[in-house]
Amino acid sequence: MALKVSRRGTVPPFIVMDVMRAANERAAHGESVLHMEVGQPGTPAPRPVLEAARQALDRDLIGYTDAHGLLGLRARIAQHYQDWHGLVVDPGRIMVTTGSSGGFLLSFIAAFESGDRVALAAPGYPAYRNILAALGVEAVLLPAGPDERFQPTPALLDAVEGKLDGLILASPSNPTGTMVGRDELQALVKHCATRDIRLISDEIYHGIVFGPAAVSALELSDQAVVINSFSKYFSMTGWRLGWMVVPEDLLRPLECLSQNLFISAPTLSQHAGEAAFDCYEELDAYVAAYARNRALLLEELPKAGFDRLAPADGAFYLYADVSRMTNDSEDFCRRMLAETGVAATPGTDFDPQQGKRFVRFSFAGPRETMAEAARRLRDWSK
Repeated sequence: MALKVSRRGTVPPFIVMDVMRAANERAAHGESVLHMEVGQPGTPAPRPVLEAARQALDRDLIGYTDAHGLLGLRARIAQHYQDWHGLVVDPGRIMVTTGSSGGFLLSFIAAFESGDRVALAAPGYPAYRNILAALGVEAVLLPAGPDERFQPTPALLDAVEGKLDGLILASPSNPTGTMVGRDELQALVKHCATRDIRLISDEIYHGIVFGPAAVSALELSDQAVVINSFSKYFSMTGWRLGWMVVPEDLLRPLECLSQNLFISAPTLSQHAGEAAFDCYEELDAYVAAYARNRALLLEELPKAGFDRLAPADGAFYLYADVSRMTNDSEDFCRRMLAETGVAATPGTDFDPQQGKRFVRFSFAGPRETMAEAARRLRDWSK
């Protein structure tokens, strides 16, 4: 007799991780690989972060914390909003999470019931819709194209039939890097408020911008759930540390869920995270390096035929329309890896409807990797 297996695990895979596995297998056989598939900074955690972690270990400070996180860390996060946005945020509204992924899971469980409907732009981060699917929540994909700068708009929301219970917004976006300006964000906030739609704002790429600073939903609403992470701007991928700023009505539900699902975020990472806010100068130097990589690829990729690119206002991705080269981006990425050693992510990871026409390149790695990848792709296209 076969034992039952929950349907929750039948969600689609996170394809970028499959690409990374194939790239690592190629490297294990001694073949050259240039990693442009994973959105992971090629820079180390800042030096003061590493020193804070060593001191925490030496002082044996690695017990459980409150489910909301260390008060000192939450105070530093609150000060961060004062420094960057001129906002006074009560540390009591801040929850430290096990990465932004923990924040997504907790907020989706707390805000939505099974059967609810949550809108998000396509293309968008695949874990949003896959977590929602595992929870029995319907992900309503908004076909956001170049005319919408790949972002949700009130018009796209109005075109949806039936009631919506939530909207997930990412600015800067993964995979496109596009951002929502203040006026556009204000329109979305107003739209959600008048229709009882819960707004969840993914702000994990704040700080990695190549023009005007990103606008936080907190500047315009105290009802939005704002999720951020130490993985991107703070270059602490793998430390599994993030945070949420949440409205009052979700504070206790989120605390109870966090207590039961996670107990608390990793304590060592929390102690180290406090020091990250002393590192803006070092971190901004990292962003300057991303900007140089971006400029290099914007000049060189069109020479290899990748000349239709989403406007990358922030984050560290270029989203390329490859429909003149292929109608199957997954096969295209497999061939590109096999024939050039350049690993990139097919657009089907981010958009199950139009993704076969797109490929995402990450420029978070070393400049030498970007230059060599561009050279190989130029040669490949001849």
